[in-house]
Amino acid sequence: MSAPASSPTDRIRQSEINSLAWKACDTFRGVVDPSEYKNYILTILFLKYLSDVWLDHYDELKKQFPKDEVMLRRRLARERFILPDGQDFYSLHAAREKANIGELINEALAAIEDANKAKLSGVFRNIDFNSEANLGQTKDRNRRLKLLLEDFADERLNLRPSRIGNLDIIGNTYEYLIGRFAADAGKKGGEFYTPPEVATLVARLVRPRPADRICDPTCGSGSLLIKVANEIGSANYALYGQESNGSTWALARMNMFLHGADGARLEWGDTLNDPKLLDSSGLLDQFDVVVANPPFSLDKWGQEHAAKDRFTRYRRGIPPKSRGDYAFISHMIETARADTGRVCVVVPHGVLFRAGQEGVIREALIKENLLDAVIGLPANLFFGTGIPAAILLFDKSRTRRGVTDVLFIDASRECEEGKNQNRLTEEHLAKILATHAAFAPVEKYAYRATPTELADNDYNLNIPRYVDTFEEEAEIDLVAVKHDIARLEGELATVRRRMDGYLKQLGL
Repeated sequence: MSAPASSPTDRIRQSEINSLAWKACDTFRGVVDPSEYKNYILTILFLKYLSDVWLDHYDELKKQFPKDEVMLRRRLARERFILPDGQDFYSLHAAREKANIGELINEALAAIEDANKAKLSGVFRNIDFNSEANLGQTKDRNRRLKLLLEDFADERLNLRPSRIGNLDIIGNTYEYLIGRFAADAGKKGGEFYTPPEVATLVARLVRPRPADRICDPTCGSGSLLIKVANEIGSANYALYGQESNGSTWALARMNMFLHGADGARLEWGDTLNDPKLLDSSGLLDQFDVVVANPPFSLDKWGQEHAAKDRFTRYRRGIPPKSRGDYAFISHMIETARADTGRVCVVVPHGVLFRAGQEGVIREALIKENLLDAVIGLPANLFFGTGIPAAILLFDKSRTRRGVTDVLFIDASRECEEGKNQNRLTEEHLAKILATHAAFAPVEKYAYRATPTELADNDYNLNIPRYVDTFEEEAEIDLVAVKHDIARLEGELATVRRRMDGYLKQLGL
């Protein structure tokens, strides 16, 4: 394995690496669906990262033990991961012209998994670089793989730590690509990606603390879990998640590794029908913080089995078959620690006011004094849907702290408008967070509702019922308007006379 040498002063900018990585997608764009080729791009990026880090460590250790191969190998075995000889990006790049290059890539990934079972077992099981269905017949497939390897062999994509320093460039690039893929894939992509500013808001609202156990039961690519972990400021935390899509679960595993969260426990499976995050007694595990951006109003979520749920998650009521929002909320509430657990979930607005069984569940959650805040977000923040969403914040410490009111925040009108997506700026986030921290009314922005007011509204949480955003129209000066009309009529008459004169000169 050999790669271009690098100098500590030869730094690369985040924007440059983002651009180069996105350009590599041109090999597949227009030929392979984004929902498919994202897996190939991100896997090769991951392999490139592993190879460059391994090379950096190898070179450093070679300097320390220039003639002691046994000691060199022994020290390499203590590294964060093992890269088997000949099973790396550069070896594959050298073999890019071979007719079985897809097969060779598969073998390399399998060898890496086998050498790192504790951290990477199963990560590549859903990706096949020799797939005719996804990558085309042999000739076309080999050409695409050759171009992909050449794109990532660009010297500017040298990801050695000695070149990128302590910056989280690879993790940032990974998040950037996931975001771009979500934008290209529309609704399907949005299911595995939470916009970064929304993830940041959720992460800050739950106030994660050192030693917290943090869970996302619909973790997607893991970006929300990483945001919450980053708020702690140290590595003293434990991350847990579950994801139903196998390919997305693999992306999340790679994402955790790239961000240094090797110990994260991420399970593959359907959280509602087969929760896998259980304790030693087989009961739902308990967490300090539970966050999620679950799929909005999921149809056929498993209602037919809910009445016999062995974890009694639906004791407050069974959500309707065609809308699984409260199924996810019920699960999250039951996995938050008693008296201390914090839950933050992104939901469609219908969750706030729909009647029927959803109304029954909503009333029960409010009467148990679990709901802490309702935050309305601007429209068009999420990929694949222009509808506005809301954030529900639950806190199991409210009764102990003597808090019974619920805070409503209407942030729906405050965002930075974009061509395709709107976004929340740091200023918008700061205002929401400061308002929640103060837990006090703000004219035309926030309202603190008492339990009596909530009951009087039949536990309907529609934000306009509580936050009055009505703006009175300015009084109209009719006399001034009359004068303006007279002036405009005079100007119009003058223009008409001039026009008539011009028409006469033209003989018309």
